[in-house]
Amino acid sequence: MSNRTVRINELVQRELNLILRERYQSESVAITISEVRVAPDLRDGRVFVAVVGDEEFAAGRFKWLRRQAPAIREELGRRIVLKYLPRLEYMMDRSAGRTARVMQLLDQIEPQAPSPAAPPPGPAPE
Repeated sequence: MSNRTVRINELVQRELNLILRERYQSESVAITISEVRVAPDLRDGRVFVAVVGDEEFAAGRFKWLRRQAPAIREELGRRIVLKYLPRLEYMMDRSAGRTARVMQLLDQIEPQAPSPAAPPPGPAPE
């Protein structure tokens, strides 16, 4: 990925998060744009959205975001000057939920007690 594409991805992500926080404060409180991937030709892009909450709440917020997509794209066009404004496709980012689940499972693992035959850790007797 070229340096220009990386900069555009970061710019679009930052501006989308700002638009959500400024124009849709109460509706977008649980929504975060976690990543944006714009094609090198700037025609298409994918927006990965993380929503805090249970599955039902997340699905509702995601539907709301998709309904607001045309207005958000219009506002994005006012803020960013590009030859082509990418057509954005919104996708759920489930990595945050998976990460939380893995951390929860790791916390549940109890450390194993050392076996009686094993010497205790520490300096060796002289």
